[in-house]
Amino acid sequence: MWVGCGLLFFVLFSFLDWRFFFAQRGFIWGFYITALVLLIAAYFYAPVIRATRSWLELGGFNLQPVELLKVGLILIYATYFSRRHIEIAHWSTIVNSFLLFAIPAGLVVLQPDLGSALVLASVWFGFLLVSGLPWKRLFFLGTVALLGMILMWTFILKEYHKERILNVFYPDRNPLTYNYNVNQSKTAIGSAGWLGKGYGQGSQVQAGFLPEAPSDFIYAALVEEWGWFIGILILGAYWWMLTNILRIGKRAHQNFERFVCLGVTIMLLVQFFLNVGSVLGMSPVVGVPFPLLSYGGSSLVTIMFLLSLVHAIRIRS
Repeated sequence: MWVGCGLLFFVLFSFLDWRFFFAQRGFIWGFYITALVLLIAAYFYAPVIRATRSWLELGGFNLQPVELLKVGLILIYATYFSRRHIEIAHWSTIVNSFLLFAIPAGLVVLQPDLGSALVLASVWFGFLLVSGLPWKRLFFLGTVALLGMILMWTFILKEYHKERILNVFYPDRNPLTYNYNVNQSKTAIGSAGWLGKGYGQGSQVQAGFLPEAPSDFIYAALVEEWGWFIGILILGAYWWMLTNILRIGKRAHQNFERFVCLGVTIMLLVQFFLNVGSVLGMSPVVGVPFPLLSYGGSSLVTIMFLLSLVHAIRIRS
């Protein structure tokens, strides 16, 4: 159902001339504020699912507001930096852009959903980098970020967050508790072979040893049943898609359109590395979905909407 909705959105919105809407700053701000209001509502009224308050129940469907916020943040940053990239060295430009992501990211951390907060932070930092941030400013921000991480480790992160980070450096640590998911994921991938075990024949998936197989560890589940060849093919197809989005942005006529393509690439690339990295034990498990593969209607539809914007830019370029 969600794939059908996502494809319908892609077809309808790809051929819509968005230039009129994007020229209206009220439209973009309205989208961003609406997503922020939904995020606040989720914090106060959403039911607890998987120990987080991330999903709002709307008409029998679960909506994850942070996915809408990712779209709103990309659009508002595209507007902001396309007009102010010349003033990127000014502290007012940096601070104002920081607040645009920091306020909703703080709400996301309280849900708690550190993975999505990390994606929002990466989108902001990616826009700063490509806007030509001077090295002195970059060094200062890096120092502040390091101090912020130390404070988070000391006062904010819970015990299981710390254990997940330590497990990256000590893979044999806590094999039956905090590192159990990653160990099962490695077993699923390592035992797959080039052609896999066959559809519905994956021992780790079908026997329930691999937790969150449809969502967080979908890549391990696919590789176990379809093989390393399909796993490599998926990675190659994903890389092809991202390079084409960048190519479309390079050919776009307006800075706003270039920044939209850039923002989409940053968001997808960060989610890709966080998900595959956690599956392979190279990064902490933070619950970030594999874009276009992991189960989740909100993620799938919003990504298809972003891809429709990219395709609309391609058509008009």
